[in-house]
Amino acid sequence: METEIINRVAKSGLQTLDLEDYYHTGERIVYDLKDNLYMGLILKEKDFRDFLKSHDWSQYAGKNVAITCSEDAIVPTWAYMLLTLNLQPHANLVVYGSLQDLEEKLYFDAIAKIDIESFRDTKLVVKGCSKVPVPTAAYVEVTRLLQPVVQSLMFGEPCSTVPLYKRPKA
Repeated sequence: METEIINRVAKSGLQTLDLEDYYHTGERIVYDLKDNLYMGLILKEKDFRDFLKSHDWSQYAGKNVAITCSEDAIVPTWAYMLLTLNLQPHANLVVYGSLQDLEEKLYFDAIAKIDIESFRDTKLVVKGCSKVPVPTAAYVEVTRLLQPVVQSLMFGEPCSTVPLYKRPKA
């Protein structure tokens, strides 16, 4: 006597959203303005502009760049703006801040392209395990966008979920 194995997860109607699918594979780097400071203290405008003209910007082609200054120095806002103007034609993405800020911006840009309406009235599991780092901010953003459209929202794996939200019955 054989017992039929029934895949209850497959029959449940659950859909899965895996944020790992939205991971940008491009290289991530930090451009630290400390290397452009005079004596590690100040930014000289003429020297900085000369550097901008002579620097090989093509080395940033396709890369994701976080610009920052790790020294405790006063860096004028225009310096970050000039740096961005030189990086932008080459880099995939330029942000001010840390690598974490860069990662969040990459995910926010990818999440903004998701067709949220395709999840209308679904039972959705936002996958929790991934092979790449997914910032918590990305989970918060996708939750904020999905909550108004899904029937229910869960976190984890389809076989083991944490219920987060269930639309109230009208």
